[in-house]
Amino acid sequence: MVRDVAFGQYFPGKSLVHRLDPRAKILMFIAYIVIIFCTFNYAALAITSAFTALFLILSEISPKFYFKSLKVIIFIVLFTSLLNLFYGSGDPIWQWWVFKITYNGIHRAVFVTVRIISLILASSCLTFTTSPTELTDAIERLMRPLKLIRFPVHEVAMMMSLALRFVPTLLEETDKIMQAQKARGADMESGNLFKRVKALIPVLIPLFVSAFRRAYDVATAMECRCYRGGAGRTRMKQIHMTRRDVISFIVLALVIGGVILCNIFVNWSI
Repeated sequence: MVRDVAFGQYFPGKSLVHRLDPRAKILMFIAYIVIIFCTFNYAALAITSAFTALFLILSEISPKFYFKSLKVIIFIVLFTSLLNLFYGSGDPIWQWWVFKITYNGIHRAVFVTVRIISLILASSCLTFTTSPTELTDAIERLMRPLKLIRFPVHEVAMMMSLALRFVPTLLEETDKIMQAQKARGADMESGNLFKRVKALIPVLIPLFVSAFRRAYDVATAMECRCYRGGAGRTRMKQIHMTRRDVISFIVLALVIGGVILCNIFVNWSI
């Protein structure tokens, strides 16, 4: 299962989403996180879902990679949905002991499921279409005003970029360790939940050792290349806002306006 995880990877391309300014994509993603939790009826939820589907299509990334990114959090989605399903307010339509299912609980479970899936798909679209270098530059430029209070903007942006960059690398390393343990007779798939968790302990120790070794190697390589932070650094590729970025902000503004209108004029809400 580990080798199927696609989150954190970058797929080069020339789609419209690839060519958007990384600063625009980050700002749109932050605004999207806000509006997805401000959907209080199915009309508003449909608008945000359509907006997500539009960007997934425009990214021209194969749907199988988006499905792979969902496989990791499917258990969290199901668990959260069950909690909302059994603990909704209102008259119960089914009840056993302290557990009850209400119409309000069903609505909440649907909203929570769609919201989490939409957030994962949107974040996957951001990482699939934006290289780690572009993300670093965009985050650094967006946080540039914090330099006035001597906040280490470049260092924080670099750490975030490196952490995101090594997500697929560590997942690949985890899969190699698990395959090596299985070749030595380790059983990681049978037994109850506690036995499976216990079987992962021989995997975690070498994984931590490998992660620290990689971090040390990266630090040594940066020192050998005379890396001294962001002071006086230049960039090979400059990022600029273009007309397509303005259009994307206009589309986002229309989505936000549609969500607000639906919340005001549609009577039913969760």
